[in-house]
Amino acid sequence: MQFGIFSVSDITTDPTTGHTPTEAERIKDIVTIAKHAEEVGLDVFALGEHHNEPFFSSSPTTTLAYIAAQTKDLILSTATTLITTNDPVKIAEDFAMLQHLADGRVDLTLGRGNTGPVYPWFGKDIRAGIPLAIENYALLNKLWREHTVDWSGKYRTPLQSFTSTPRPLDEVPPFVWHGSIRSPEIAEQAAYYGDGFFANHIFWPASHTKQMVGLYRQRFEHYGHGSADQAIVGLGGQVFMNKNSQDAIKQFRPYFDNAPVYGHGPSLEDFSRQTPLTVGSPQQVIDRTLKFRDYVGDYQRQLFLMDHAGLPVKTVLEQLDLLGAEVVPVLRKEFASLKPAHVPDAPTHASLVAKKNEKNEKNEKKDEVTA
Repeated sequence: MQFGIFSVSDITTDPTTGHTPTEAERIKDIVTIAKHAEEVGLDVFALGEHHNEPFFSSSPTTTLAYIAAQTKDLILSTATTLITTNDPVKIAEDFAMLQHLADGRVDLTLGRGNTGPVYPWFGKDIRAGIPLAIENYALLNKLWREHTVDWSGKYRTPLQSFTSTPRPLDEVPPFVWHGSIRSPEIAEQAAYYGDGFFANHIFWPASHTKQMVGLYRQRFEHYGHGSADQAIVGLGGQVFMNKNSQDAIKQFRPYFDNAPVYGHGPSLEDFSRQTPLTVGSPQQVIDRTLKFRDYVGDYQRQLFLMDHAGLPVKTVLEQLDLLGAEVVPVLRKEFASLKPAHVPDAPTHASLVAKKNEKNEKNEKKDEVTA
């Protein structure tokens, strides 16, 4: 299984000090955090996309390219690329370019986002959110797989004899995860293409995540991509740790209480019971995370949110130290021991290239037989 972290790129005042980082500070800090994620042995760093305050990440590929130049093994991804308001042509170009710069260490998570005003800012209608996601991805998928594209649709101007450049590295597009919190249509879309499905898994109870992943698995099998338990699933998660669980709760409470998303709502204790948020010791994080498998089955990627709600970068790096030293090694071992042999690992560029080469060899042999 792949383990990593994701950031929503919020700029939030630290409620314990009153300090609000500048955009420059947060941008530089996120690079430090991503580099440290690799240093502690994590596999993935993912960055969200926002075009409104209090977030800074309006151009994730720019930031990820900068991180790629300073890392060696870290897979660089997004914690949402807005498939509804971005031009699919630009997505195709930007991520193919990032692929080349990062030597293939790239995938992405497509989603609709959670900021309504972004639609008119980019000339789109929020009421067409689902149709936009479906049509735009159909075009993106085509652009990456066909050299010359003729296309027409409802939501953008037609394309005639168009070639997206650069072409995907090794003629293998980046692997796509379709991310969703609440939309079964997105689970259906992921299943139709045989892509990955990433369940945000932060704000909703386990029963909801179980239902969404279950639908995706069922439809993945329906479309002939493999058995339901071979579908490619990723989960989000949210943790805060201290050697002593009570110290973790005490330290995290002011950040939780004032967080821009869930602050001033349910108590920390209630939210922890109702969602996958885990605040406690490393062992508690291990125990809680292992239970995710009970309701989603064997899955391929686990990402944690750790740099939010005004937490200072020093604290985030300390959290990564605990995650890398005490939590992930145990989770790797336990999940690996439970995973059946027929359940695939998370796709990587290398595995996708090998799969393409194997398919080409089979086709060549078939042609020789029929010649």
